[in-house]
Amino acid sequence: MSGLAGARQIAVAVASEGAGPSLVSGFASGFRATLAVAACVVLAACGPPGAPDAADAPEAAGQPDSPAQGAGYDQLAALFGEWREFESPEFVDGVPDYSADAMAAQHDALSAWRARLDALDPEGWPVAQQIDWRLVRAEMNGLDFDHRVRRPWARNPAFYASVFSAQSDVPAHEGPVVHGWIDLWTYDYPLSPEAAAELAQRIGAVPALLGQARTNLTGDARDLWMAGLRSFRRQAAELDALAERVTGADESLDAAIATARAATLEFHDWIEAQSSAKTGPSGVSKDNYTWYMRNVHLVPYSWEEQVTLMRRELARAHASLRLEEHRNRDLPPLDRIASAQEYDQRLDQAVDDYMRFLEEDEVQTVEPWMDPALRAKNGAFAPAAPGEIRNFFSEVNYRDPVVMRAHLHHWIELAAMVETPHASPVRRVPSLYNIWDARSEGLATGMEEMAMHAGLLADKPRSRELVWIMLAQRAARALSGLYLHGNVFDMEQAVAHSTQWTPRGWLPDADLVRNEQHLYLQQPGYGTSYLTGKIQIEELMAEWALQQDDPFVAKDFFDRFFASGVIPVALVRWEMTGTRDGVLEAASRRKPRP
Repeated sequence: MSGLAGARQIAVAVASEGAGPSLVSGFASGFRATLAVAACVVLAACGPPGAPDAADAPEAAGQPDSPAQGAGYDQLAALFGEWREFESPEFVDGVPDYSADAMAAQHDALSAWRARLDALDPEGWPVAQQIDWRLVRAEMNGLDFDHRVRRPWARNPAFYASVFSAQSDVPAHEGPVVHGWIDLWTYDYPLSPEAAAELAQRIGAVPALLGQARTNLTGDARDLWMAGLRSFRRQAAELDALAERVTGADESLDAAIATARAATLEFHDWIEAQSSAKTGPSGVSKDNYTWYMRNVHLVPYSWEEQVTLMRRELARAHASLRLEEHRNRDLPPLDRIASAQEYDQRLDQAVDDYMRFLEEDEVQTVEPWMDPALRAKNGAFAPAAPGEIRNFFSEVNYRDPVVMRAHLHHWIELAAMVETPHASPVRRVPSLYNIWDARSEGLATGMEEMAMHAGLLADKPRSRELVWIMLAQRAARALSGLYLHGNVFDMEQAVAHSTQWTPRGWLPDADLVRNEQHLYLQQPGYGTSYLTGKIQIEELMAEWALQQDDPFVAKDFFDRFFASGVIPVALVRWEMTGTRDGVLEAASRRKPRP
C-alpha cells in the first residue's frame, strides 16, 4: 500500500520490505492479503501468484503426486505462501466475497490443503521446522473452525467494520476482521496524491461491503448482534475524524468518506431494526471452546480447566492485594498525576527506569531501538475532575507509570519483529486467527508480576498493589468471557461480574467492559490469554531453569524465549527444552457439533 508510515505493524513492514510500497493495486488489498503477497515475495519457492479458484481448489490443491513432491521444508515454505492466498476470499469489485456459496466452496477445498500439508510428514525434520509445520496446521484448523462454528461473516455484524484509526499493541488485529480492512494509521499524513487516490478507492468499497453483509448475516447470536451497534458507531466517528483530517486533499476521497459514513450509519440502523428477532446464544459452547484452544491456539487447558485457573488467579490477586495493603497501611496512598508537565516528566522517567531495569538487572539483552519504541507510546495527559475515574488502566498509569511500562513491553516486541525479523518465513508474519494471543498478551501480563518479583518495584511498596489490581481485573474479565462462551452468562451478566470483581471500583464504565467482552466473544481464548499465557510462561521458566547447570539468569531465559518468535508457548517450550507438549500430540481432528 502506498502511504505506509515508518512505524508500522510488523506484517505490513515485512510486506513493504519484500515487495515495495504498493503490493496490491486496483482494489482494497486487506491486511491478510498483504501478508499473503509478502509471504510469497519472501519465499523464493512460492510458485505462481494467485490462489486456486474456490470451485476447483480441490483439484488444483490436491495431494502431491509423489513422495518427493510432498517432502521437505522448501515445500512447506511454498505451501505456506499459497495457503495464505487461499485463505483470503476472492475480491469482486474491491469487496471480499463472503456469500454462502463462496464460503461453502472454500470450506470444501480445505481438505485438499490439509492433505498437502499432511503429505509433507515432518517427523524427521529439525524441531524448528516441525514447529513451523504445526503453525500452518493450526491455521488450517482455524479456518475449519470458522466455517463450522464461529462463522463471523454470518453471525457477527462487527466483522464488517473495516476502518481502523489506531494500531494494536499486538502483532495483528484483535479478533476476526474482514479481509480488505483499512488501517488509517499506516498512511503518512498529509496524504500524497497517490495515497489519497488509493484511500478513496478503498473507502469507496465500504458501501458495497455493507450491502453484501445484509445478505450474509443470517445468524441468531443476540449478544454479538447487539454489540455490533457500537462497532459501527465507532466506525462513523473514525470516518468523521478522517474527514476533518484530510478535507480538501482529494475530492474523490472527500466524497468516498461521506458516502462510507452514510452507509455506516444506515447499516447501524439496519442492525438495530433486526435486533428484536435475534434471540440465540453467542458463545461457541464449552466443547467447541476446548477444541479451539487445543487445535488452533495450542493452549493445553480445556474450558473447565481455564475456569479453575481463572478462579485461582482471581482469588490469589485479591488476597495478595489485601496483604500488600495491610503491609503498607501506614504509608500514604499513591497520588494521581495532576498536570501535563508532571505527566511528561514521569512518563519519560518511567521509560528510563524500566529500560535501566531490563539492562542492569539482566532481564534481557537491550538494543538501541527498544527505548524509542517504548517511549513513543507514552501518550498525553488527559485531565480529570477530582474523584473521576478514568479508563481502568489510566488509573494505574496515573499513579505509577513504570508499572504499565512492563505491560507495554508489547511495543518492544513489535519493534523487534521489524528490527530483527525471524529467520523462518512462517514465523516472520503474524499467525492468523490470533494464534499468538496467549504468547503476546501472556508475556505482557506476565512481565508485570515477574518484573515486580525481580525487583522493579523494590522501593515502591504501594506500586506493588497496582500489579495485583491489574491481575484481579484480568482474571475477573477472563471468567466473564469464559462464562459467555459456555453460555452460562449473557453480556450484561458478564459486564456485572467483571465490574464487581475489579478492586477499588476502578471499572465503573460499563461500555468499556462491554467492548472487552465483545472482543472475547468474537475471539475465543482472547480473554483468558493474558493469564493462560502467563501461566504457561511461568511453567516454562520453571522447567527450563531445572535443566540448567548454571544459576538461573533471567536474561538467558528471556533471550532464548524471545528468539522463538511470537508463537504459542507450547511450541516455544519444545524449542527451548526439547519437550514436546502433550497438546501437540492430543490435537485431534475430531469435530464437535457447531
